[in-house]
Amino acid sequence: MSRLSLALPLLALCSFPLLAVDEAKQEIVIGTTVGDFADMVTESIKPQLEAQGYTVTLVEFTDYVMPNLALAEGSLDVNCFQHKPYLDTFSQSRGLALSPITQVPTGPMGLYAGKADSLEQVKPGSTVAIPNDPTNQARALLMLEDMGWITLKKDIDPLKASEFDVAENPKGIRLVMLEAAQLPRSRQDVDFAVINGNYAASSGIPFSDGLFLERSYDFINWVVVRAEDKEQPFVQDVIAAYNSEAFKEYASKQFEGYKYPESWHE
Repeated sequence: MSRLSLALPLLALCSFPLLAVDEAKQEIVIGTTVGDFADMVTESIKPQLEAQGYTVTLVEFTDYVMPNLALAEGSLDVNCFQHKPYLDTFSQSRGLALSPITQVPTGPMGLYAGKADSLEQVKPGSTVAIPNDPTNQARALLMLEDMGWITLKKDIDPLKASEFDVAENPKGIRLVMLEAAQLPRSRQDVDFAVINGNYAASSGIPFSDGLFLERSYDFINWVVVRAEDKEQPFVQDVIAAYNSEAFKEYASKQFEGYKYPESWHE
C-alpha cells in the first residue's frame, strides 16, 4: 500500500477503563482523504470516540482508490471521502461489499479560475481541467451542463456521463482529464479547473473564489464501513459521533459554505 500515508502514529491503547458500548472493539481505524475530512476526524470525531474509551487512528490518503481497498481488506474500519455514486460504481466494479452509514458535510465542487479569471473569458479552445475518475468526471460534466457550457446526450445515465457523451459544446471548450488531487495545481496550465470541494479546501482555495459552485445535492459524501460491520456497536457509535450536536456545532463554525447532511435539515 505504497500510496498510503499514516497521518498519525498508531496510538497505544488507553490505560483507563474501556467505556465504549462495544467492549470487544478497542481501536477504530478511520481512513480519509487529506484535508477537511481528516480535520473532522482529528478535531471532533476522534475526541468524541476516545471519550467513550476507543483508541482512534487516522490514516490519510491522496487518491480515491486505496481507501476502499484498504477498508475491504480490513486495514481500515471506516472511511470517509466519497459520494454514493462513486461508492456504488467502485464497489460493483471491484466486487466489494461496502455500506454507507451516514452523510457528512461536503464542500461543493466548483469551477475555479486558471489562466482565465472570469466566466466571460471563456472562448473556443479554452481548456477546462476536470477529474478523470468516472463518477467525478460525470459530476463535473453535469455542472458544466448546468452552467450552459455543454449539453449532454439525452439518452444517457447522467451519473455515468463521460467526455464522449457531450452532445453540444457551444463554448468550444477543450476538456483536460486529470487525477482529482492534481486539479488545484493544474490551474496555472489551464484556463479553468473543476475542483472537488475537499481538494479545494486542503489547497487553501476558498469556495468564495469559485466562479461557479455545484448546485446538485446528489454528491454529498458518506462515511462507509464493510457491509458485515454495519450493525456492529462501534459503527453505531461512529454514526452517533457524526450526528452529535457537538459535531454539528463544530461543522457550522469550521465549514461554512459546505452542504450539510440531509438528515440535519429534517
